[in-house]
Amino acid sequence: MADTRYGHALTIGVDIGGTKVAAGVVTPGGRILARLRTETPERSKSPAVVEDTIVSVVRELRREFRVRAVGVGAAGFVDERRANVLFAPHLSWRREPLREALALRLGLPVVVENDANASAWAEVRAGAGRGVHNVVVVNLGTGIGGAVVLDGNLHRGRYGLAGEFGHMTVVPGGHRCECGNRGCWEQYASGNALTREARELVASQSPVADALHQAVGGDAAQITGPLVSELARKGDRACVELMREAGQWLGSGLANLAAAFDPELFIVGGGVSEAGELLLEPAREAFGRNLTGRGYRPEARVAAAELGNEAGLIGAADLAREALPRWHQRRRQRRLGRFGRS
Repeated sequence: MADTRYGHALTIGVDIGGTKVAAGVVTPGGRILARLRTETPERSKSPAVVEDTIVSVVRELRREFRVRAVGVGAAGFVDERRANVLFAPHLSWRREPLREALALRLGLPVVVENDANASAWAEVRAGAGRGVHNVVVVNLGTGIGGAVVLDGNLHRGRYGLAGEFGHMTVVPGGHRCECGNRGCWEQYASGNALTREARELVASQSPVADALHQAVGGDAAQITGPLVSELARKGDRACVELMREAGQWLGSGLANLAAAFDPELFIVGGGVSEAGELLLEPAREAFGRNLTGRGYRPEARVAAAELGNEAGLIGAADLAREALPRWHQRRRQRRLGRFGRS
């Protein structure tokens, strides 16, 4: 039987990654009452399979809770209508009409949002950005994602594609990026960047990489970003140095974003940010050193995200709740158009 203790204020947030679908029932205050997570097999990432998975977890959660809407955070390009996934690099979505498909099957209003936007919105509403109206969020994972909140509103851009900070060129002619360009920011300040640099150290038989070498039995291909972060937290000199270099690249990029958006606060999230001050301290130093007009302007704060892996589904749920008045307005307009005014 549906739980009615929270009235009609509950929504479901869904966070879709390359290998999983996570969902939760979320209160207006950002509290998760129930959650589900299921894996999407590597060989089964077709739009139909992922859509079926979303429908399944939402229906399971609705057995115990009465919800009003569903928000979906997708790792990919989402159009300005928050309806279609134009492109998802880790899934087979190409101009996928996800909102319409899910709304028809679930019988609920649905909002589709870029996952970085959803995470950023959660941090502003219930995390590190509470009470701040101008925020830039940078997520450091395999690559770099991001989002912008200006005057308390999520800034999506004209076509819904704002916030792809990871593909700003910071080194012309630099490392090749998966996007097709060279020298993108995420090639220097992401999990992939940490992994590449650590593997090169081990492959070169550098004596400063003894701990890394031992951790993977000499097989550089086994090195991952989380391993580098773990060894850095334990004090390994080489990994601390690698983390510091990534932090300096991060801070340099934040200075560029400050010139564009002039935020009050930068929030740094994602898996790489779990290194904490090992990353953020050099980032703040490089930020101050590269800031335009340094010494004559206020400096934005740089802080760690607070909500971790749950930010995406919390933000998606809240964005769905915020969209409900517009959804009801469109519904009334359609009825008036169909039957005319009485």
